[in-house]
Amino acid sequence: MSYEIAATGLNAVNEQLDSISNNIANAGTVGYKSESTQFSAMYANSQSMGVSVAGTAQSISRGGSQVSTSSALDLAINDSGFFVMCDSAGNLTYTRAGSFETDKNGYIVNAAGDYLQGYPVDSSGTLQTGTVTDLQIQTGNIPASATDSLTFTANFNASDDAIDRSTVTFDPSNSETYTDSYTTTVYDSLGNEHSVCQYFTKTSDNTWEVQYTFDGEQQSGVAATTLTFDPNTGKLTSPTTPQAVEFQTDSAAPIDMTFNYDSCTQYGSDFSVTTNSANGYASATQNGVSVDSDGKVYATYSNGEQMLQGQIVLATFPNENGLEAVSGTAWVQTGNSGSPLLGVPGSGSCGTLSSGMLESSNVDITSELVDLMTAQRNYQANTKVISTSTQLDDALFQAM
Repeated sequence: MSYEIAATGLNAVNEQLDSISNNIANAGTVGYKSESTQFSAMYANSQSMGVSVAGTAQSISRGGSQVSTSSALDLAINDSGFFVMCDSAGNLTYTRAGSFETDKNGYIVNAAGDYLQGYPVDSSGTLQTGTVTDLQIQTGNIPASATDSLTFTANFNASDDAIDRSTVTFDPSNSETYTDSYTTTVYDSLGNEHSVCQYFTKTSDNTWEVQYTFDGEQQSGVAATTLTFDPNTGKLTSPTTPQAVEFQTDSAAPIDMTFNYDSCTQYGSDFSVTTNSANGYASATQNGVSVDSDGKVYATYSNGEQMLQGQIVLATFPNENGLEAVSGTAWVQTGNSGSPLLGVPGSGSCGTLSSGMLESSNVDITSELVDLMTAQRNYQANTKVISTSTQLDDALFQAM
């Protein structure tokens, strides 16, 4: 009987050594979760029959430390959640290993070629949150986009002296004929840069006039805009809608744009601009990718623009320890884990993302070495039982 009991111990320790060696071998594997061997005693009635392996368990809920990388598509999850991956056959797996790249078609994939899942965008760049699919980054250039709106917010100094337009004609080259000015870069339909300068003139109490020049020149047909402020609150009372202005260009289509002055004020302090936001840009080539903490993926371009490409989704589970491992870094759902709950990073129980970071293995080498020495002692103890039993059997046979 002692032979059989010792043999069960050797078999159990062998499996434990396999787990320990696997942990040590994967100490540098991104997103790997350490595993442990669980034992159970075997009895026949009240008679001990040795030990068996009840199974192995991974420490899924224990995260590893984060390490910095140079790739924007290296992603680490802060706190809870799993990346959702889909292979070419449509099978879903869940992982914490966030080392991604783009394939030849622009899809975001891992080293195994599985596709990262998320919300796509439509042709206008709007997120389609009702659909989860393979995330793809569009490659190539973006065409120029003409400026069609400018939002301008500033405070005009109520203490400035008024300029009488009946005696002083506006002249952009003479600073004595206006009160303040501000220049903005705009783009035409071909992506050419132009400068639009706004000249603000206080013409009477609570009333200001705005004149415009295009590339340093006044254009015929471009009328001035009158701004009127409330004398009690200092807030703009007129105009209440964006003002349309058209500028003629030499080689491109006219620039039809609106000026929004809705948030401008007039108080007794210096002229100051807080918002000067014009859309439009020149054509550009893609030069990179960026990922926000909420999982939004952008293609970045040489002109400084960025275009939304989609948003990564994360999965959480009612019982993540019930997931079934298909590798040291990937799992599939089971009846014990429950169905995945999908959400964007930073919402619900999903953690945020860190771009340019990877979650390293959670293996504790010191602990594994201690377990290795313990397993070796258990192995030696079981071999000693077999050796001693053999010596007793030999002595018994010799006595006979």
